[in-house]
Amino acid sequence: MSKKKEKKPQKKPGSERKPEGILGFERPILEMENKIQELKTLAQSTHLNLNGEVTALEERLRKVTSQVYDRLTPWERVNVARHPDRPVTSDYISKMLDDFVELHGDRLFADDPAIVTGFASLEGRRFLLVAHRKGKTVKERLVCNFGCAHPEGYRKAIEKMRLAEKLNMPIVTLINTPGAYPGIGAEERGQARAIAYNIREMFGLKVPILALVIGEGGSGGALGIGIGDRVGILQYAYYSVISPEGCAAILWKSGDKAPEAAEALKLTAPDLVDLGIVDDVVEEPLGGAHRDPALTISSVKKWILTHLDRLSTIPPEELLEGRYRKFRNMGEVQAGGAAEVGG
Repeated sequence: MSKKKEKKPQKKPGSERKPEGILGFERPILEMENKIQELKTLAQSTHLNLNGEVTALEERLRKVTSQVYDRLTPWERVNVARHPDRPVTSDYISKMLDDFVELHGDRLFADDPAIVTGFASLEGRRFLLVAHRKGKTVKERLVCNFGCAHPEGYRKAIEKMRLAEKLNMPIVTLINTPGAYPGIGAEERGQARAIAYNIREMFGLKVPILALVIGEGGSGGALGIGIGDRVGILQYAYYSVISPEGCAAILWKSGDKAPEAAEALKLTAPDLVDLGIVDDVVEEPLGGAHRDPALTISSVKKWILTHLDRLSTIPPEELLEGRYRKFRNMGEVQAGGAAEVGG
């Protein structure tokens, strides 16, 4: 007997976007995008000329998107930095670089997939790329510990940086991690020492170093590859001593206070520029990097090329002195109110 084929429910026009990839504050944007898609689908199926309506809605969409993103809270910016469609290291390697040869292992324990290192080529410039690797699929993210590196990852990074120094090759780091891996095994293998060692050694490397936060910049896990002559951050990325959730758990014993923690941590790009933590903010497309990864990658490419050329003219001794002064001058200590002793 032949079985009747069940009819599959038809998808409504514009409903293809997965709701899990939409942030709460983006729902007005999504509704307008779906309406535009519906009009385009209707125009194709009926041959009606709806260009005027579509153009008007697209202009309205740009205004709404601009208004939404101009009013983002620090916590909402954190969620943009974590968006699943945001370009990650693998996207920059495959779509920005002309050539890339990966280098593996820390020559001591293992090859940590959460940090990728390798020789890169970009429009005739050769440099060493060191970056956090998060992965794009669930399987890849599990393998990479969601970008949380082990001590062997940081040891791999500094070993390859020393090699770059021997070859007189500049270094570019892409930072995207919620923090170093906090497991018992990582602590047993010297996680804190590995990060501290990297920070100290990077101050002495006699080649130009560029560091760019492309997503999350969490704690020492970020700083372990974050010492540079020029430090930049993407417009909706964040850079902080601790994640908002971690801060909330310590101060309020509740993850529900993460939005308040994000506000207090001053972790957004504008805050970091005001505090002198970063030098440049690389502008993202309207609505964030996840809405136009290609344009974001192009902006990052321009930033890297610009500063590689500028730093290449500075003598090594000046590089080292400037790098030291840059980080030494971060933060201020306010003295006052101390009672006089004696009398």
